[in-house]
Amino acid sequence: MNIDIISLDGKKTGAMDLPTNVFGLEIRTDLLARAVNWQLANSREWLAHTKTRGEIDRSKKKHGPQKKSGNARHGARSSNIFVGGGVSHGPRNRTNTNSLPKQVRALALKTALSGKLSTGNLIVVDEAALSAPKTKALHAQLTKMGALNATFIVDSFETNFDLASRNLPHVKVIPTAGANVYDILQRDKLVLTSKAVSMLVARLSKEETEVAVEAPKAAKKPATKKSAE
Repeated sequence: MNIDIISLDGKKTGAMDLPTNVFGLEIRTDLLARAVNWQLANSREWLAHTKTRGEIDRSKKKHGPQKKSGNARHGARSSNIFVGGGVSHGPRNRTNTNSLPKQVRALALKTALSGKLSTGNLIVVDEAALSAPKTKALHAQLTKMGALNATFIVDSFETNFDLASRNLPHVKVIPTAGANVYDILQRDKLVLTSKAVSMLVARLSKEETEVAVEAPKAAKKPATKKSAE
């Protein structure tokens, strides 16, 4: 499938062929949901953490006699009813990280790229570079392209373009190595540089080769000894 390559000014500068094994897959919302949930879960941080009575560094010795003290029968001072003791039912620092097979991650990324192309929200530019770091000029160019709400995946960061895009609230620029499902789906448009397309195709093709596993060979049955007559 062919797609036009344009400049940031909106002029056509060429065309390129997109491989169907990366940009022509069927849209599977289940894979996209798994990939997004995996990314969000791994990005969460739980900072609040309280210690239980078992984690308090205090003596576990019984602090008073069992009887004839006029006080209740208490054990260790690490109990939650004493000052400096543990906390009952307090916030605990827990991890929400989970795993997602590499093959599923690669397939989800291909699905996200295919979805942008099938809906007409994929734009390929020759390069993401500016002569000066002017946000106003970049805003005018992206307005003409219809990419004011877009994720840019570039082959390399160009200083002027990077500085100019930082002041645009709905424009995000990420390198090819950082291409992910969440950032692609978060914006309306996906803008790729022509070199980034080649790098993405090479990366996904390499991952597809790595996860390919040969079918296990049938185990040979051990030779049975003939019974002595």
